[in-house]
Amino acid sequence: MSSTYLLISRLLPFVAAALTVFASPAWAQGDLQEGKQYVRLKIAQPVETGNKIEVIEFFSYGCPHCADLEPILGTWLKTLPPDVQLRRVPVLFQDRWIALAKVYFTLDALGEEARLTPDVFAAIHKQGVNLASDKIFFDWAATKGLDRKKVEDMYNSFGIAGKVNRAKSVGGAYNVQSVPYVIVDGKFATASDRVGTHAALPAAIDSLIAKARTERTKH
Repeated sequence: MSSTYLLISRLLPFVAAALTVFASPAWAQGDLQEGKQYVRLKIAQPVETGNKIEVIEFFSYGCPHCADLEPILGTWLKTLPPDVQLRRVPVLFQDRWIALAKVYFTLDALGEEARLTPDVFAAIHKQGVNLASDKIFFDWAATKGLDRKKVEDMYNSFGIAGKVNRAKSVGGAYNVQSVPYVIVDGKFATASDRVGTHAALPAAIDSLIAKARTERTKH
């Protein structure tokens, strides 16, 4: 066995450890820094989750970054503490996204959002299905086991129109400029580009939830 081989073998654990550190965001070694990994909003907004800590994900089915985040967020949701509630609010940056917001609210109203959201992202970003077209969406929903007429009626209802208008109002209140964008308890804002990667976002959200929880107990 050569001395070079022995040297490499001994160095491998240290190289692996170093790579792990560099692969992790810098803040992972300590607390999030205000102004860097998150910002505290100048004007906090009221939450809609009562005693629960509210986490809002501003997103769009049409956003490729939101599609990339979806499986990571889905895994994180399975560990959501009982005192925390996630709200998803679609943004309306373009006409096509307005239609996709109606898709989201329709599926949510029919109790199918959790089951079909991953399929919606896959259809749009992997299969090239234009779900911003209402007729294509109705046909697609039928292939997923939904009643086409019920989907169409819900999609075109006043209730869905009201939810879309409400989403526009909430996005304006938080001055959302890009997605995915996360608000914790109406006062902390963060995003994947602030914390480094999509994979790092759940840990950042958890840290802000802990911060919000602490601040609530002080008041």
